[in-house]
Amino acid sequence: MFKKIIILKLLVLTIGSFYAQNNQKRKKVTTTRISEAPKIDGFLNDDVWKNAELLTNFVIFRPENGVPVKDEYQTTVKVIYDDDAVYISAEMLDPDPENIPQEFAVRDNFSQADFFLVTINPNDDGQNPFEFVVQSTGNQADSKVSNGREDFNWSAVWESAAKITNKGWNVEIKLPYRTIRFANRPIQSWGFNFHRRLERLNEQHTWTHIDNSVGRWTQYDGLVEGFTNIKPPIRLNLYPYASATSIVFDGETTYDYSVGMDLKYGITENFTLDATLIPDFSQVGFDNVELNLGPFEQQFTEQRQFFTEGTELFNIANLFYSRRIGAAPIDQFNVASTLSKDEEIIGYPSKVTMLNAVKISGRTKKGLGIGFFNAITETTKATIKNNTTEQTRQEVINPFTNYNILVLDQQFNQNSTVSLINTNVTRDGRFRDANVTALDWHIETKDSKYNADGSFRMSTISDDANNPNMGYTFDNSFGYNSGNWNWELGYNFTNKNFNPNDLGIQFGNNQQSIYGSAGWRTLQPTKNFNRYNFNFYNQANFQHFSGAFTGYNAGLGASAQTRKRFTFGGNLNYGSERRDYFEPRQGTTSGVYFLRPERLNVNTWISTNSQKKLEINADIYYNAYTNHPQKGYGFSLSPRYRFTNQFSLQYSLRFNKRFNDQGFVNQDDSNVIFGQRDRKDYSNNISGKYNFSTNSSLSLSFRHYWSDVAYNGFYNLNSDGTLSENNYIENDVNFNSWNLDLNYFWQFAPGSQLIVFYRNSIFDNNSNSGLNFYENLENLFKQPNQHTFSVRFVYFIDYKSIKNIF
Repeated sequence: MFKKIIILKLLVLTIGSFYAQNNQKRKKVTTTRISEAPKIDGFLNDDVWKNAELLTNFVIFRPENGVPVKDEYQTTVKVIYDDDAVYISAEMLDPDPENIPQEFAVRDNFSQADFFLVTINPNDDGQNPFEFVVQSTGNQADSKVSNGREDFNWSAVWESAAKITNKGWNVEIKLPYRTIRFANRPIQSWGFNFHRRLERLNEQHTWTHIDNSVGRWTQYDGLVEGFTNIKPPIRLNLYPYASATSIVFDGETTYDYSVGMDLKYGITENFTLDATLIPDFSQVGFDNVELNLGPFEQQFTEQRQFFTEGTELFNIANLFYSRRIGAAPIDQFNVASTLSKDEEIIGYPSKVTMLNAVKISGRTKKGLGIGFFNAITETTKATIKNNTTEQTRQEVINPFTNYNILVLDQQFNQNSTVSLINTNVTRDGRFRDANVTALDWHIETKDSKYNADGSFRMSTISDDANNPNMGYTFDNSFGYNSGNWNWELGYNFTNKNFNPNDLGIQFGNNQQSIYGSAGWRTLQPTKNFNRYNFNFYNQANFQHFSGAFTGYNAGLGASAQTRKRFTFGGNLNYGSERRDYFEPRQGTTSGVYFLRPERLNVNTWISTNSQKKLEINADIYYNAYTNHPQKGYGFSLSPRYRFTNQFSLQYSLRFNKRFNDQGFVNQDDSNVIFGQRDRKDYSNNISGKYNFSTNSSLSLSFRHYWSDVAYNGFYNLNSDGTLSENNYIENDVNFNSWNLDLNYFWQFAPGSQLIVFYRNSIFDNNSNSGLNFYENLENLFKQPNQHTFSVRFVYFIDYKSIKNIF
């Protein structure tokens, strides 16, 4: 034990020594305290800027890396502060200011426009900065960064202005202290870096050089010293809202309204409470629903702001799939199976209502991140009618439920982290409870060249006879990432009982694999290319329970971008004959599997210069199989046209065709029945936007998805995974999902919004296979339309503003 303590102390001293050496090489400046705040208008003519120290001598970050910026494109930044905020100004020279790109976008969206970006890291830990972006149009974006990953769902309320001048363009920023987290110390030094994007030149400049050959970009901050006697404010922001919704479907109209509030409260200088009280998600975007014939559920992206903002701690180890909260009832005991011969279900809610949710998250001065999440959903019941007595009864299909997450995440060495995560789902009464715990790690050597990445997770389920009690999974890899080369070698397994799906999502268990990858990339542009890279991967797969070999897959890939910003790439993928234990739906320990044929896939893609008015993205693929009639191909085409700096439209078509695809259909007492089918899928998407200003916009999102499945044979699944003919009959499938969203957004004051929303949706699932495209549309439009109209008003209230008034 004594030796371990000595080794640990030496390690800490070594790390501290590394930091000290690293700090000596940093750019450092001293900020200036002011007594009168500048006017945020972009003119930079306030007296308070005159004596501030200059931050200049920017270098190119990409495509060249480390090359000094030419004098005619140089940037000069100043940082000052007072008791309320940090103020930043930037003067960006450009010899052709009239042609600075200025395509409009709404908040947190990037467009064909130059931008100026500030990263601030008050803890100076090299891993968790805040980002604030101002585009040449004046549009704002902000994000919270964790381990190099930017979360633009995080939003703060701050002020900025941009101004085109005869020398280039200027930015002026005011960041109230409520927007960032910092310690209560008399004298402070903060990590800073500044980025400038020149869209016309396809260049990005930074104040401090970011070496793209090693480490993360967050590790290369400069230091702004001399913040004296500033105190973290009381951080209490309220977002009261009111919304009203009208839904018209099949001749009937329903109305609903909601009044509630979101709030953010700074519990301490480093920890924040987020809560949504009486939540309203009536204006979230539609899901990209597809026909699912496979053994696993379809995963949807999260679009509810409360679950997308500030969740980086809760997403560690991939145990949190937030769509579980407020999803369909679990109906653990299958209420339909409890009905008598005289009963029928006349009311079955499709979703569970969330009552409220809270998040507490933050990070201590020593790098310990702590996260706590809790959400509650109400009891959900099905209504059952007795057709003989005309009486009704209700049966619980989803009980009152509590969802909980606790995270401890220790960061160190500016590049490493070890985390402990626990998720818990507690349901009232006889329904199942679930608990999952994980230890997750990403550890790098101090020079960031070598790393170990992995996790150990364990699940426990109670009160469910159909699910074993305990399961576990392990994954670890060793890798190298420095200079032109990177490689990784690892092993993982998931045992037959591991099940995190009560609050997470998993596609399959009872499997293990040995995997490896390698890649090579350019670090500097060449005569013809901005960049290019090559990569290789391979993986040998086994069943964990039996150790049986299930298959091998490997692939080669490459991508490149030319000097004229034409990007292209392609992949060649191979898969051996494979035992699929999931498709038969018999459980992975049953020994029943489907033998999939050897497969070869080739695909390629292109993307034209996004700065042009017309941009085109396209890809195409082909699948071939050995000694099997199955084959498939598909393509996508997505042109985008920018009519003006305020108006653009994008269309996207995706088509897939599969011949003689084979998969599970049904089962009887003695046979697992498979079908052979031809399948075609169309997805048509249109998105458009018109920006009246950076704070006001009209947007369109449209999607029509159509899948047609025609069966041409049915088979029994044999014990060796092959198929033998069967006279079973199954209906063909014609599946349609149609959604059109029209959205008007107006930010009438900082943090305050008015949103007017309209949706038209149609859904149809029948057996009319074989229709052509126009016949299918005609058939779809015969189905009832659902029209949703909603208005939502949100107002931002800062506690400090209220306090000053009273």
